[in-house]
Amino acid sequence: MATPLVQQLTDQATALVREELAAARNEMKTKGKRAAIGAGLFGAAGAVALYGIGALAVTVAAALALVMPVGAAVLITATLLFAGAGAAALTGKGQMTKPLPEEAIASGRRDVEAVKDAIRAHALRDRSGRGRPPARR
Repeated sequence: MATPLVQQLTDQATALVREELAAARNEMKTKGKRAAIGAGLFGAAGAVALYGIGALAVTVAAALALVMPVGAAVLITATLLFAGAGAAALTGKGQMTKPLPEEAIASGRRDVEAVKDAIRAHALRDRSGRGRPPARR
């Protein structure tokens, strides 16, 4: 009697793991597609912003050149640009996270807890003598 139960448990556990992996794969595909679109738009925005920063840098350097030598004005402008780039890089690094399939992980944890609870309940039944077939004589 135990062998078919063990086989059934093994089959169900295998099926459950496969379903959880499929759910995680689908969730990551969806998140990956969304991230790819976002990355493309972010790249386009960066390219346009790069031209804007260049134009702004020329404007700042030209304005500073009215009150100081041109070389000093360009050096100050370049220093400000590099400081801004460093601040943006540090802020961006802090915002980076790994994409995880949270729903699939939570579902897997619930499944593991359900199996643990079922095993505990079965063990308690066995200890109390209930659910056990009568002894053979």
